[in-house]
Amino acid sequence: MTSSASHAPHAPEPMHTTDLPLTKLHQGKVRDVYALPSTAAEGDRLLLVATDRISAFDQVLPNAIPRKGEVLTRTSAFWYDRTGDVVPNGFIAVLDAHNAAEYGVTDPRYFGRSMVMRRAEVLQVECVVRGYLTGSAWKDYQAAGRVSGITLPEGLRLAERLIDPLFTPSSKAEPPAHDAPMTYEEVEALVGVEVANAIKLRSLALYRFGAHLCGERGILVADTKFEFGMIDGEPCLVDEVLTPDCSRFWPADQYAPGRDQPSFDKQPLRDWIAANRDAQGAAPSLPPEVVEATSLRYQEAYRRITGEDLPPPAA
Repeated sequence: MTSSASHAPHAPEPMHTTDLPLTKLHQGKVRDVYALPSTAAEGDRLLLVATDRISAFDQVLPNAIPRKGEVLTRTSAFWYDRTGDVVPNGFIAVLDAHNAAEYGVTDPRYFGRSMVMRRAEVLQVECVVRGYLTGSAWKDYQAAGRVSGITLPEGLRLAERLIDPLFTPSSKAEPPAHDAPMTYEEVEALVGVEVANAIKLRSLALYRFGAHLCGERGILVADTKFEFGMIDGEPCLVDEVLTPDCSRFWPADQYAPGRDQPSFDKQPLRDWIAANRDAQGAAPSLPPEVVEATSLRYQEAYRRITGEDLPPPAA
């Protein structure tokens, strides 16, 4: 494949805030969640709007990244469509011009970046799966030789591929609190043995499927996280799936263990902020070149994963 991200049409104004005439249930770092009218066929429904906000170091940055929300939503839909027969999920549709009237949201600014989902009782567990030793797992390994209570072999290097992917869950916390690592036994105590087993097995299966497909397209999935919620008594996949926000994506042709890896996710943006934030840790405004490079990086990840360019912006 050859990249065409640099020749993408002029991006619309990035979306930092949302203003739909619906009941807003939650505002996260990136997504705003609205209630939609329920139906007999689909039950209670939510609209998850992926804005162009971007966060790093538990801070939402003052800049928004053009088309980032569309990448997150369309990438998630790509995976939902391919895994729904194996792992149940709450995905219904991506909002677009064809279904906008049905869902009562006709503003084209929300097309392509909003997912219609079934309402779920979200489990308070971040289901992290790691295929490579990096990030917080690398720090934990250096300190104690273990990750989430799992002892690993001695002598592993930074970014080393693990023999088997690890399920390393963490708690869910609202800022300014931080997510904390959990052992599998703690997950069982929180959600019950049966549900814990289901979300572990489903997370590992999703990771293996995604890593295999991405590997065929030149991307290594270093790690990723999934979220599950209960729908009709079943733990179902919800929220984003295998996107550059919730995953570390590395170009396979540049992989070399023992060092930090180039990536298709927001790690380079994190690196820029770490080098430029003030003494209090506040993130500065991003320069235009960092904003543009981040937008193109996200679009390139989408193109590689799906094999298609991001569709032109809605008029």
